[in-house]
Parts: sequence; C-alpha cells; structure tokens
Amino acid sequence: MKESASIERSICAARIEQELFERVLPFWERHSPDHMHGGFYNNLDRDGSVYDTTKHVWLLARQVWMFSKLYREAETRPGWLDLARLGMVFLRQHAVQSNGQVFFSLAEDGKPIYQQRKTFTECFYVMALAEYGRACDNPAMVQEAKDAIELLWIRSYDWSTVGRPALEGSPDAQALAVPMMLLNVLDEVMADELPLCAAEVEDCIRRIRLHVDDESEVVFEHVRPDGSRLPGPMGRLLNPGHAIEAGWFLQHVAQRLGHQNMAQLAMNMVRWSYRRGWDDEHGGLFYFQDCEGYSPVQLEWSMKLWWPHCEALYAHLLNHAFSGAHADWKAFKEVEQYCFENFSDPEYGEWYGYLDREGRITHRFKGGAYKGCFHVPRALWLCLRLLNNWPVAAVHADAL
Repeated sequence: MKESASIERSICAARIEQELFERVLPFWERHSPDHMHGGFYNNLDRDGSVYDTTKHVWLLARQVWMFSKLYREAETRPGWLDLARLGMVFLRQHAVQSNGQVFFSLAEDGKPIYQQRKTFTECFYVMALAEYGRACDNPAMVQEAKDAIELLWIRSYDWSTVGRPALEGSPDAQALAVPMMLLNVLDEVMADELPLCAAEVEDCIRRIRLHVDDESEVVFEHVRPDGSRLPGPMGRLLNPGHAIEAGWFLQHVAQRLGHQNMAQLAMNMVRWSYRRGWDDEHGGLFYFQDCEGYSPVQLEWSMKLWWPHCEALYAHLLNHAFSGAHADWKAFKEVEQYCFENFSDPEYGEWYGYLDREGRITHRFKGGAYKGCFHVPRALWLCLRLLNNWPVAAVHADAL
C-alpha cells in the first residue's frame, strides 16, 4: 500500500511539475515583462497579448514575490531574479507613497490611476519586499518589510486611516479576509522569527476562530467582532475559497509553531468548507453560498473561479500529508482533475480564470485586474514542494 501511494504521488508530481515549469511560468516570462517602462503587464489575453496597459500593483507585487520565491526555493535561475528585480524597481519608483500607502493601479509609465481604500495591496507589497530582499541578499530590504508590519496592522483594522470612513449605519462587522491575510504576511515576512510576533499571531488566530462555527461546521465570511452572527445576506455569506485558503495559512503557522490544536482547526476549516462548497451536480467549487439556502445576492455566486480551486488543491494535499486520511487524498484528486480538465489551456498555457456553473469558459483572458502570476503558480509550486519532500512519518499506512 505504501509503495502504491508513493507511485501515485510521483505521477502527480510529474504532472504538476510539467504544468508549472513548461506551461504556466513560461506564459508570464514571455508575455508580462515591460522592458521599456518597467514592471509587468498583467492584462493578458488568452494568447498572452496585452489588451490593457493598466498595471495593477497588487498583482505586480505578487509576481515579484512568486519569482523571488522560486529563485530561492526551486532553482537559482538568473532570469527569475531579473524578472523579480524588474517588478520591484518599478514598484519602488512608482507605487509606494511617502506615507507608506501603495497605489492600486498605475498607468503603463507608472503614473497613478487609483488608490484603493483597503490595505491588501500593501500586504502583497510587503511580502514581495521581504521575499525579494532575501532572494537578492539585501537584509535592509527584509528589515524594511518587517518594520512595515506595525503600520500595516493598524491600518488593516481601521480602514478610516486609509480614507474609508465608518458610516453610522454600517454594521459592526469583521471580515475573514483581514486576519487571514495578516497571518500570512506575518508568516512570510517574519519566517523563522515568527515567535517574536506571538501576540500578533495569537490575535490573528483568535479573530479567525470567531468565524468558525464548530456545531454547524461552517466558516462565515463576516461576523460581529465578538463572533456572533450578523443579520441578513452578509451574515449568511460563505466564501469556500477564502475559508480553505485561511485553513492552509493557519496550518503553515501551526506547523511552524507546533500547535496541534490549531492544526486540527485548520484541517476542519478546509474539509468543512470544501464539503459545503463543492457542486455535486456539475463539479467545482461555488464562488459564494448562503448558509441557510437562500439565493446568494452575489450574481456570480455559481461561477467556478480559478483561485478557490488552486487553494483547495494545495489545502487538501497538505491535510493529507498530516492526516493520512483517504478522504483528503480523494478531495485533492477531485480538485486536480477538475482544474486540469477545465482551467488549464493546452494550447497557449496558463489557466483560464472564470467558468460558468457547468464549466464553460466565460472569460478567455489569462490575466486581468484580479488574476495574475500568483494563485496558479503558487499552488502548483506548493504542491510540488510537498510531493517531493513528503513527510512520510505523518502518513498512515492506509493513506491511499
């Protein structure tokens, strides 16, 4: 049984490796660099043609992070570091303001277009800064990223500090996106020094825990600050992809810090959200759901987007690595099959991002304002890294 499981993992690893290094990364290496103005084009059509020269900063930062990470962990290819440098130089010249805020979008030449009244772009910039600093052996840049966390923390929990006022009638609500993102930033930026941020880590975990209802096995997208339910569609909203992504963020921190209770919570978040979110009729994960069965108010609720499936692909494999449970492996294989059959483009490479409920392509582009060189290569790389360094001791004999 162990031998057959090992063969199965080797087959998966070979498929994922080919997809990542021969079909996904080359798409971005060929089509996204802007050697004239700097940075990357991220609005790319199916064949890689640039259909809009607007540059979305959070995607540029993610791409810098991605190529820096690959340079450090996969292979020291000079071309990958060159690409990361192309993006980082452009970001530092044009995207970062004197108060530490980062523009959301820029013109081709770097002139600012839009400033988002949230802090997620800053989060990805700080992650890129740390990873690039490590890749090019620049400790000062890594320290700059660490120093930025305090201000980022304050602004993330009070968006009035970035120009988004709290209006009198607005519900007193907490979004899962904020603590899960900050936890990931802490994990990525602090790395082995994460124990130095124990208070901040515990606060993120506490806030994430408020979204999880153990009794109903549900992870809510929004709750009140004390964890109680919100009324209406907002309080009933489920985002399976977000909950699954939060689960593996939590699992990474649990393993780094050796917190077994946290590890079990992370597994549950992935399993429960996947079970509720999977479309038994057509396959794939719903984008949004209403926990009480009402029609979700989001018109795109039934669409199948690339990124929740990317998160589920890695999260299930990670669960299986630590549980050895056949159900986790089965879920991983189910998502893998759906992704390769529906999102992967055999002709031009990379993945489509948007499908209807039945799995038909709704948008042919490979890059847009919200899709760039991040979720697909990150998920494939994390899966490949795990498969090639399988934690054998954690897997039961009857894993498969």
